[in-house]
Amino acid sequence: MRIICLKALSGAAILSIAFSALGHAEDNSTGGVSKQEFQAKFDYCRTCHGVSGQGFRGAYPMPRLAGQQPEYIENQLRAFVERRRTNPVMFNVAHVLSPQMVAGLAEHFRDLNPKPLGGAPKEQLAAGKMIYHEGIPSSDVPACASCHGPDAKGNGAFPRLAGQLNDYVISKLTNWTKERGRDPKNPDTSAIMEPITHKLSESQIAAIAAYLSYLE
Repeated sequence: MRIICLKALSGAAILSIAFSALGHAEDNSTGGVSKQEFQAKFDYCRTCHGVSGQGFRGAYPMPRLAGQQPEYIENQLRAFVERRRTNPVMFNVAHVLSPQMVAGLAEHFRDLNPKPLGGAPKEQLAAGKMIYHEGIPSSDVPACASCHGPDAKGNGAFPRLAGQLNDYVISKLTNWTKERGRDPKNPDTSAIMEPITHKLSESQIAAIAAYLSYLE
């Protein structure tokens, strides 16, 4: 009887150790990526996009990723890899990321919510708000809110714009055709924006960007 009990105890101990090790492995991973590997990659992202993903103003404006729609982040990283969106730096970053790492980073950035950097001229806010919510009927420009939502937080493939750096928004809307939709045989949701950007004046783009930069 004593031998049987010891054997049973030994079996239970082995199972306990096995499950403990499994649990420890799960605790130290993020979607199949180790916590150490994930943290290293996230820290790398922060060197350009800000310590909390709030964006960064340097030689070039680096976009806010905090609060961004995961589907949009994943789509854009694929676009860089597939050359549908041009950016040599981001191609080098994106093409080495595993699908698990991409998904983990996208989910992590979605959950961040720092205050927007703002900084745009506030006298442009009223005009930007009107365009965002009402569009420009005379130029056949739809309301931005119709796709990006009334709070500009996006939905699925449509990105969050709330809190985005105004100079980044200006740069992207001004150069849309040069950077997006570079593979006509493989179109994506960026095609929706191309005709709209051509109908916006510089002052209208600046107003929209200013309004978005202060939204939380």
